[in-house]
Amino acid sequence: MHRYLLNISYIGTTFRGIQKTINKLEQQSLDTNSVQGCLELALRVFHPTNEIQTVLSSRTDAGVHALHSTVHVDLARRDGQPYDTTTLTGVLNRTLDKQRLPIRVLSSQVVPDTFHCRYHAIGRTYLYRFAVARKPLFDDGKLRNKGFEAFVPVEEIDRCYFLLAPTFDIERIRNAARMFIGVHDFRTFMSVSRQKSLSRDHPMFTLRKIDEINIRPGRTLALPSNATLAAETYDYWDIEIKAKSFLYKQVRRIVGSLLSLGSDRIDEKCIYQMLTIPSKHSWDSRVVPAPACGLYLCRVHYRDTLNTDN
Repeated sequence: MHRYLLNISYIGTTFRGIQKTINKLEQQSLDTNSVQGCLELALRVFHPTNEIQTVLSSRTDAGVHALHSTVHVDLARRDGQPYDTTTLTGVLNRTLDKQRLPIRVLSSQVVPDTFHCRYHAIGRTYLYRFAVARKPLFDDGKLRNKGFEAFVPVEEIDRCYFLLAPTFDIERIRNAARMFIGVHDFRTFMSVSRQKSLSRDHPMFTLRKIDEINIRPGRTLALPSNATLAAETYDYWDIEIKAKSFLYKQVRRIVGSLLSLGSDRIDEKCIYQMLTIPSKHSWDSRVVPAPACGLYLCRVHYRDTLNTDN
């Protein structure tokens, strides 16, 4: 038996999320609506003698993408030898491609059987891409259907969040982002839908440390025929957030708060109160979590001694 670390990327638009759902009544069937389920199905082509059980380093939800995530899996060959990692990568990609699945194995490597892709990760970096219309596309104060009237490059559909706002202040967002840096109880910024017990709402669980938040000018992914119009219509921005770990929907709620501030729907005092009075009741209803389409898991970080592609 050998353990393999798979470095993967995927477009999450068509998946319910990365994590598979286990149906106790149908344990033999795989959840092919998840990235994990599709990977396990692809791994069956190697016919290992053991049951295939992948382990995820990070969980992403429906519509969230990954540029570089990791999974580990134990595989046993009949002859006891390890699989060639180059062959492993190539065969998996060919199998996924045949099924027209937007998943790519970037590389694979043999790791010690004591290695755990989740517990040994020392950090994760998320990227949120959004674009703000340069000129107001409406003058009657009504937003209904206006977003559908605006030009959006087809290459960016489900890859970036396009924001229409009468006014937008990126410097205000940059200044407010500093409030999130460091150790905070992020209970207000955790979605309550997965709280299965009161212990999940305890500060011991909801305390997290944000290491970095970087806000930089972004760029359109549109091809040349659309790129000029896309750049003329929108200002593109990237928000990069790095921490050891995150709560459920924490990144999307932080970004949603910052975008609401930049659009003048809330003020700095609102963000301060949500941070300093940690409670699900402190969430301001004027803030909408940023849509999943603009969120990317960029990287799972390990110590250099592991010698991964991360």
